[in-house]
Order: sequence, then C-alpha cells, then structure tokens
Amino acid sequence: MRAIAVSALRADPVLVELPKPDPRPGEVRVRIEYASLNPQDWQAVDGSAPAPASFPFVVGVDYAGRVDMIGGGDNRFRVGDPVFGRAGAPGTTGAAGAPSACGTYGQYVCVPQDSAIALVPRGLDSRTAAALPTAGMAAAQILEAVALRGHETLLVVGAAGGVGCCLTQLARARDVRVIAAVRGDERAAMGSLGAAATIDLTDGVPADALRDACPDGIDALADLASATPEAFAAHACAVRPGGIALSTRGAASGAQLPEGVRGVDFRLDPSPVLLDVLAAGAADGILRVPIDLELPLEKAPEALDRNRAGGARGKTVIVLHHPGHC
Repeated sequence: MRAIAVSALRADPVLVELPKPDPRPGEVRVRIEYASLNPQDWQAVDGSAPAPASFPFVVGVDYAGRVDMIGGGDNRFRVGDPVFGRAGAPGTTGAAGAPSACGTYGQYVCVPQDSAIALVPRGLDSRTAAALPTAGMAAAQILEAVALRGHETLLVVGAAGGVGCCLTQLARARDVRVIAAVRGDERAAMGSLGAAATIDLTDGVPADALRDACPDGIDALADLASATPEAFAAHACAVRPGGIALSTRGAASGAQLPEGVRGVDFRLDPSPVLLDVLAAGAADGILRVPIDLELPLEKAPEALDRNRAGGARGKTVIVLHHPGHC
C-alpha cells in the first residue's frame, strides 16, 4: 500500500510502499478514504509528542473509510461498514497488548474494534467525518475541563485551527462567551462560528483589546498554540483569580501563573461514545468542521511542514481513496 512514513525519529516523511496490514483478533482493517492532519502528527515525528515504537512509522491518527476485513473473535463491525475514528497514538497498545498499528496517512489501517472508532451516520460525508475525531473530541473535553456552564468568558488562543473552531462552536452552544485570539485575517471566520469577539495576536498579546472585549476578566483560557511556559503565562495573565488556564501543548507545567489561577495540561481521552455524539451534531449541522485544504497523499509532507510553521485555519484532509471508487 502507499503511505507517508518516516524511517527514524526526526526523519523527513516520504511516500513509500508498505505491505497491507492484517488485522489481529479483536481488530478491524479500514480501507481509508480520507485522513486528516493534526499537530500531533508532526510532533510525533519531531519527538515532541510520544515517539513511535518502531520504524518505518506511518504518520497520522484521524481517518474515515470502510471496514474491509475483520480480525478473529467477536466484533461489533461488519465488512463494508462506513467508519471513522482515531487510531492509537505512538507508544500505545492495540489488541491483546500488541503495539499500536497507528498510521492513517496510508491506504489501510488496523485498529481495535473497541477503540475510538464509530459508524459514520447518515447525513455525514466521510471527508467531514475524517476531520472530526481529534479536533472534536479535544474540543468537547477541553470545555468540560475548564468547567464553564454558560454566561462565562473563555479566551481561546489559536482559535482558527481545527480544535479551536470546534471549541468555539461547542462553547457558544452552551452560552459561553468566546473571545477568539487569532492572527491577522483569521479573524473574519470566527464570528460566523460563534465568537463574541476576536483579538489579533500578530504583534503579541494586546492588553487593551482584551480589556475592551472582557472588562470583567476572563473566566478560563484554552491555549491551543503556546509551546513554552512563558508564552502561555502571558496569555494566562488575563484570567481572573479562581479561573482556569489550560494548555494543549504541555506549557502549564512550570508556568508562572497569576495568584488564584489554576493551570491544567490537557490530555485527550478518546471515546467511541463521544465520537457518536459529535458525529450526530455534525450530521445535523449543529457542529461545522471547517476544511481549509484537501490534498492528495503525496502532498502530505508539505502539509505537515505548513502546519508546523503555525497559523492553521480549519482542517487539512488527505485523500487516500475517493468514496465509491475501487
């Protein structure tokens, strides 16, 4: 099969030919139609996320496609089922404790049938489904972690990316006031997703703009972009005492936060039940997943480089098989 893989840690991802994987007992093999890009994909390659356990390592975790083979034992899926989900991250284990068969930038992937995999519901296309797992689950769990229940203010740094777009919509649906912190012309799209106000971080944290947007202070921060404790702390200064400052980049540990502000380093807990809930919302039009780019597999290394440089806008999806084509 064709796949984007690396031969060693910090090596360049390249297009390769690999054997088609066979599912172990308790697994399904999915013929992937679309994969989607997440920052974790290049972070794993760079060594700033859990490192691959073996090489060659196929990049990627999010996917949508159809089950084309069932492993031994009981299974909740059938051949031909349209499915989507999140493959195991590097360093995790799959069925029977075996190393994860992670890698969705390839034409096939094997995943445990009891992992974060769900049926694609009617009304949701596989392209959108592939863009949903990591961004949607992270957004839903971040909203729970910052414990906002409505009529409160959430500052989202890096709001224009996939997680930020989903988080903005889910928070707005809960009547949380979202302040979207983005860069330059990324501001235009955030209002349509439910942001109450946007601020431009191109030249740093604009204290005056923050005070104007939320004169009573910020109840919670979700920082999806800052990679250092210092940058994270600069955004957390806007959070009022008693509030929460959350980082998805592990930057809360060691950050000097204002007195009374609790720092949280977020860790995703994938769930097939949560996938079902999010997919239903997307199928009903309640949750939009903005897709910025659609690229063929051979262009995936360039897309990873762009994402590494920052400034993501929505999701990038990678085409493996067009639905309905052999």
